Amino acid sequence: MAYFDAASSAPLHPVARQALLASLDEGWADPARLYREGRRARMLLDAARETAAEAVGCRADELVFTSSGTRAVHSGVAGVLAGRRRIGSHLIVSAVEHSSVLHAADTHEAGGGSVTQVAVGRSGAVDAGTYARALRPDTALACLQSANHEVGTEQPVAEVAAACREAGVPLLVDAAQSLGWGRVEGDWSVLTGSAHKWGGPSGVGLLAVRKGVRFAAQGPVDERESGRAAGFENIPAIVAAAASLRAVRAEAAQEAVRLRELTERIRARVPRLVPDVEVVGDQERRLPGIVTFSCLYVDGETLLHELDRAGFSVSSGSSCTSSTLTPSHVLKAMGVLSEGNVRVSLPFGTPEEDVERFLRVLAPAVAGMREKLGAPTPEKVVRDEDVLVVDSLGKRCPIPVIELAKVIGDVPVGGLVRVLSDDEAARLDIPAWCEMRGQEYVGEDPAEQGTAYLVRRIG
Repeated sequence: MAYFDAASSAPLHPVARQALLASLDEGWADPARLYREGRRARMLLDAARETAAEAVGCRADELVFTSSGTRAVHSGVAGVLAGRRRIGSHLIVSAVEHSSVLHAADTHEAGGGSVTQVAVGRSGAVDAGTYARALRPDTALACLQSANHEVGTEQPVAEVAAACREAGVPLLVDAAQSLGWGRVEGDWSVLTGSAHKWGGPSGVGLLAVRKGVRFAAQGPVDERESGRAAGFENIPAIVAAAASLRAVRAEAAQEAVRLRELTERIRARVPRLVPDVEVVGDQERRLPGIVTFSCLYVDGETLLHELDRAGFSVSSGSSCTSSTLTPSHVLKAMGVLSEGNVRVSLPFGTPEEDVERFLRVLAPAVAGMREKLGAPTPEKVVRDEDVLVVDSLGKRCPIPVIELAKVIGDVPVGGLVRVLSDDEAARLDIPAWCEMRGQEYVGEDPAEQGTAYLVRRIG
């Protein structure tokens, strides 16, 4: 079985396993106590903090350990907003932030604060100038991920951090995806990370708050972790997290070259092997191990099951893999295809043979699914004056897009197709199909049921 979902959670690094087992015997006592066992636990905790701080690029007394990366994000956002409430209650986030950041923003907005979401381009990156223009006198905090978790696109953190510094606004960077590859460049104020993303154990996050940033911890606090992360520290897991971060950093430069070559191979060959595929994300500014693509006329959840049966564990941002049947917020913000979406994220040490085998398996899997789905003749196709109407009500994507593709050739150049659909994914996938196929997406109209999407044939 080839595990290709390191962006969700990386396999436990051997160094993490060794450190975890060793510290179970030494780090079980309360590090706040002055007797021998407590002092030994405190030494392990302090050493782990020094190691993690060196990797992050901050002082040891600026970094605390939390129970998860999500907890670090929530504590960081809430703490800075509370500390700067006299400045204002305006929060800025990008449209492609991790859900933990967006959930924190939702909570802030529900409590009366204001939130600005900065849009991204089709590559998934914000424009630094656009982000800077979103800053206001009442902006209390700005948030920007270092790299995107779904498509691997790296963000212009250094440029945004410079603009925030000039405006006197702290910038919180969610560095969960990139921290294993290197330090985050730029004059950031707050940084968060999650150990299971770089091969450490789950249940360990880190929160770094630079000196001088106004911060007021929210909720009940105690004497642990400078009052910023209540509760008894999981010292064995923290030691393993710090040890694995140092270990992956030592391998990062060499491994980045190798994994970048493998993902570039996937990016180049998938469109040649599989027709009607869109490879998404920035072509240059991206993490070494992540490549994401979407296949037209394919159900995403079924494709993941097919690949799982073939021996590959991959992830997806497809609307069809979500229990809510709504498109990935990242793919939606980028304006790219969501149906049949596959994210391949290679862990450290991925063999070249596994990638080659994946490329051999992918094309037959997609072809077989398309054959099973068929390209059905629409059950209801009528002409309404000069408009061809396709009734796809009650059908889930990719069926509405398949039906659109089958009839577009039946209208003259300049003619319109009106697709009726009540699947929310169609709002993203039909415009994305038009972009891929060189047709004009005119817009949408209300309909008696669902929504009517208008497409004009260009050629």
